[in-house]
Amino acid sequence: MDTAGRLRAMAVLCRQTAARHPDRSWKLLAEAEYWEHLANDAALDHFDNCSVCPPLHGGRSITQPAAAPAE
Repeated sequence: MDTAGRLRAMAVLCRQTAARHPDRSWKLLAEAEYWEHLANDAALDHFDNCSVCPPLHGGRSITQPAAAPAE
């Protein structure tokens, strides 16, 4: 999870630099968006690989409803 925090810090740094350098702001803001995208991917990878956290949906596919109990 530390990786996502570092990547978000890079995005913040790009935004701060863009505020101080309007002539390069378009490039810096695009770079900030790139860093945020990487941070989101890193966070998702972390939670997908987490063996401590049980699935929130009980192991079923989220799109598939639970089977009705037999009577």
